[in-house]
Amino acid sequence: MEIYRPHKANAEEMTKYHRDNYIKFLRSIRPDNMSEYSKQMQRFNPGEDCPVFDGLFEFCQLSTGGSVASAVKLNKQQTDIAVNWAEGLHHAKKSEASGFCYVNNTHHQRVLYIDIDIHHSDGVEEAFYTTDRVMTVSFHKYREYFPGSGDLQDIGAGKGKYYAVNYPLRDGIGDESCEAVFKPVRSKVMEMFQPSAVVLQCDSDCLSGDRLGCFNLTIKGHAKCVEFVKSFNLPIFSHKYYYNHIK
Repeated sequence: MEIYRPHKANAEEMTKYHRDNYIKFLRSIRPDNMSEYSKQMQRFNPGEDCPVFDGLFEFCQLSTGGSVASAVKLNKQQTDIAVNWAEGLHHAKKSEASGFCYVNNTHHQRVLYIDIDIHHSDGVEEAFYTTDRVMTVSFHKYREYFPGSGDLQDIGAGKGKYYAVNYPLRDGIGDESCEAVFKPVRSKVMEMFQPSAVVLQCDSDCLSGDRLGCFNLTIKGHAKCVEFVKSFNLPIFSHKYYYNHIK
């Protein structure tokens, strides 16, 4: 295993997807000047789950830079698997922080995005909802659970129709049930889409005992999902974020 320290992404790199005024806001806002940005605070949605803190923009630079560097290493075939431990930010919108996420980190050419976080990957899905360059596949809890999106009928639009796959799950799903769902869906997606690379979001909040989650996967069951994705022998960029502790 090689540990790589990436560059800090600049505003130009972040605005490849996010709007200029949103990135400017992230660069300017601090705990001691929040009162000066009251209107922007309402518009861009920082709050309890996306707090303003000292070093916020630097955090965004480093997490985004890690994703860019990971993609570069995969594209240059310098590695088969790249993991950005500071990422997994799949809720952020073009102009909005959401669900612990300030900047979105999946915006590259034709890839398969697989999400086994307990929350629906609304931000990533929104980024690619009308394009066939990227297929997004999300397994998540649905209804009365943040962010409240990811219905079976949400399948993309325009050129992106059928390139968004959502599989809402019930509370308490365990290893056997998850494997029974995960493998056939993933196999069919791989067969039909035939990606050249995979982005894998695999947070820990679907594990049994998570304080915010309601699934019942073991670490072994979670690892089996990752191993199954690895079995297709494609370059994998994995991001994980841990905002909660397992009891």
